[in-house]
Amino acid sequence: MITISKDNDVQTVVTTFEVTPGTCQDLLDELKAACDDFVSKRPGFVGAAMHVNDAQTRIANYVQWKTRDDFQAMLRSDEMRGYHQKFNTLCKNFEPVMYDVVVSVG
Repeated sequence: MITISKDNDVQTVVTTFEVTPGTCQDLLDELKAACDDFVSKRPGFVGAAMHVNDAQTRIANYVQWKTRDDFQAMLRSDEMRGYHQKFNTLCKNFEPVMYDVVVSVG
């Protein structure tokens, strides 16, 4: 389960995808399939959430891992490389970035 807290000792990864309204749902379907079929089964997976802006031109994928090494091992796998090839056909670009929560209010 995703918990956003400064005191939560996890690796947070936010990936943003630039899409068109015509490919937004297709990419969401691929992201959900990748998460359901592969990512969520990898060691260290904590949870994921997907967000779409109103114009359907951006998707933000928020994922938490127990450790940075768990995320990097998943990212370097042959299976994930295959998913990335699919993602590349459905979006203009995407970039996964590792973050630390430094402030959490509420």
